[in-house]
Amino acid sequence: MSLAVTLAVVVIVLAVTFDFINGFHDTANAIATVVSTRVLPPRVAIGMAAILNIVGALTSTAVAQAISKDIVKPEAVTLEVLVGGLVGAIAWNLLTWYFGIPSSSSHALVGGVAGAAVAAGGITSLNGKGFTKIVLSFVVSPVAGVFVGLIVLFTLTLILRNASNAGVNRWFSKLQILSAAAMAFSHGSNDAQKSMGIIASALFAAKLIPTLHVPFWVILTAATAMGVGTSTGGWRIIKTLGHKMVKLTPVYGFAAETSAALVIETATHLGLPVSTTHVISSTIMSVGLQKGPKAVNWTVIKNIGWAMLLTVPATAVVGAFAELLVHGIIRLL
Repeated sequence: MSLAVTLAVVVIVLAVTFDFINGFHDTANAIATVVSTRVLPPRVAIGMAAILNIVGALTSTAVAQAISKDIVKPEAVTLEVLVGGLVGAIAWNLLTWYFGIPSSSSHALVGGVAGAAVAAGGITSLNGKGFTKIVLSFVVSPVAGVFVGLIVLFTLTLILRNASNAGVNRWFSKLQILSAAAMAFSHGSNDAQKSMGIIASALFAAKLIPTLHVPFWVILTAATAMGVGTSTGGWRIIKTLGHKMVKLTPVYGFAAETSAALVIETATHLGLPVSTTHVISSTIMSVGLQKGPKAVNWTVIKNIGWAMLLTVPATAVVGAFAELLVHGIIRLL
């Protein structure tokens, strides 16, 4: 087996590992609110999310194409860069999961790959236009989540202004199952594609595929890895999003999940990788604010904000060191 093929196998193993970790790390994105409102038991909610993560991941490759072409110039992508980027992303995901901080797997992956690419070939290795577009999507998507959450809950409030609380809770206990399903589907459709793009880049760099595209077996592998990861449940982050940030009722949970799913699906259709973690966090905060500022746990919001600011630079540093280490080992062989 040639060195290139060996490294490609390492990238695939790391990418599948990242997808698995992404699944249990981001389980909370889809089901935290439906668990916190006690609409579904946790294990039922996790099972539903796992299945719909897989289904969502099979629907498109637009985000995968963006990951494979827009972070780093295709000609500057090496297998060492991909290994370094994945190591940075995995390390950050495990660290934030351990402390129960909802952080972005998407930010981690983009930061790790970008840092590794700069270490390998300098700042010109980055795809300036594409990288800027991805960073802007990271910034705009949670802002969009806040505004969409406000609009959805305001609309529901108008529609339900004459309804009794008992009737509203009864109906939205059922409707929230649908909104949680939509959120799980959208999470799979956007997040699982990121590993697909990395694996496709590895196969192309190792000359195992003639063009930079995503083979079906890669789609199926990434989707399955995320589904299996989701089925394990990320309990630490579920508690943070579902219980510590805002105390939700079924109608508020429905509004938060529906708003997040709308934002994420729109981004997926536009081929934009976004942070599902930050989108659902922003919609939960948005609907919570309509109860008043005191309804929101601002300490949790602050922790999420710090994670949002630190993820890309932190993973870039780890990704750079990992790339240099891999490159040094290869030179010794």
